[in-house]
Amino acid sequence: MGTFKMFLLFLSVFCLSCPPLAFADSGFIGVNYGRIADNLPSPAKVVELLKTTGLNRVKLYDTDSSVLKALSGSGISVTVALPNEQLSSAAAGQSYTDTWIQSNILPYHPKTLIEAIAVGNEVFVDPQNTTKYLVPAMKNVYASLAKHNISSAINVSSPIALSALATSYPSSSGSFKPDLIEPVIKPMLNFLRQTGSSLMVNAYPFFAYEANTDTISLDYALFRDNKGVTDPNNGLVYKSLLEAQLDAVFAAMNALSFNDIKVVVSETGWPSKGDENEAGAGDANAASYNGNLVKRVLTGGGTPLRPNEPLNVYLFALFNEDQKTGPTSEKNYGLFYPDEKKVYVIPLTREDLNALPPSSSTPVNGTRDQVIAVAPAAAPTGDVAASAVGQTWCVANGKVGEEKLQEGIDYACGEGGADCRPIQSGATCFNPNTLEAHASYAFNSYYQKQGRAVGTCHFGGAGYVVTQPPSTYLIPSPHCLL
Repeated sequence: MGTFKMFLLFLSVFCLSCPPLAFADSGFIGVNYGRIADNLPSPAKVVELLKTTGLNRVKLYDTDSSVLKALSGSGISVTVALPNEQLSSAAAGQSYTDTWIQSNILPYHPKTLIEAIAVGNEVFVDPQNTTKYLVPAMKNVYASLAKHNISSAINVSSPIALSALATSYPSSSGSFKPDLIEPVIKPMLNFLRQTGSSLMVNAYPFFAYEANTDTISLDYALFRDNKGVTDPNNGLVYKSLLEAQLDAVFAAMNALSFNDIKVVVSETGWPSKGDENEAGAGDANAASYNGNLVKRVLTGGGTPLRPNEPLNVYLFALFNEDQKTGPTSEKNYGLFYPDEKKVYVIPLTREDLNALPPSSSTPVNGTRDQVIAVAPAAAPTGDVAASAVGQTWCVANGKVGEEKLQEGIDYACGEGGADCRPIQSGATCFNPNTLEAHASYAFNSYYQKQGRAVGTCHFGGAGYVVTQPPSTYLIPSPHCLL
């Protein structure tokens, strides 16, 4: 296909000068602001960072006064937390929650837009066995809010882990663990129904993929194009693992006749670095997961089981946190390094989506664009060799066929503005004289010219990002890597 025809094709699908994307009823994207680190910017700087990125919802794990003061007047909505270690006291009597509300909510609200209180976090797996305190604590927190006439403005909920499910596959068979149902699940869902609050769910496809790489497709886990998984009980087709996980929660609630309770994904993310045994951890996969998830949320629609309920999601997390314990991945879920540089570049707002270049236009599920590329920022440490900083390349996927490869070359070397002179006959990067090698050069030239921005290495599925130097078969000599 000629360059002009290729340009018209892209123009008809997605272009920077076209009208903005049409969005269905969409959900929101927020971010978890964890602070288990000794090198983070001040709360005031964090608020400015949030404003710059366009993120207008943040979730905290406490009620730190310096953070709540910094958020005052910012227009950023906040979810605060009453930690697990305070649950027994909060459950013992309303006098405790009265004092807690007076100390941690009233001095800041409404100038600081506190919209929810997370009572505890993943309480069912708390080693201190605080499950029995959860619902009484939630009720007392709500009563204390009501005492000051702000219970209608601030929701009360509690984030649960997917481990609360006894069954999650297939999604339609989702069920809660029997020992939790009567003591806590039903009372909690009843409370959420009565107060009009949503259930908070922490869901991490990364953990499921890491433990089941032999049966779970990475594309399925990362919202990338895939054949999907069909639920044998109802015929619904799932194109992403997260949606399957959420529908398992919905099915578990439906089984208890709580099909009217909405869900907020209070945590989800993908680590940009991990240990050798942490399959799938890495910046390219983190960018794919979070970038594709943002597109999925902001372009509207719900899960297969609840298609009309938009997804509301808090990404985990804002920063890498150097003092977290556990495997390497635990320290590397951040969108930003502590010096505020991006770990990778992804869209976070509708404006970001509308600004994506035409090469990001392959649809997911037939309606939503897919983010494949990653643009890692330089690590902020001073001991990183210059040659290792930001080293990613865009190469061709020879399996897509010659027509798609040629279309990609035509675009990259034409309207894309890549410098393709070195792959002309007799030039320095002409050999090996194969369409795949020439496509890799052209794609990489365009990708580097665009600053390795997300979405600039897609080419209708013909390109993909690698973090190791491409083989000499694909690109013949080191200088051809650009």
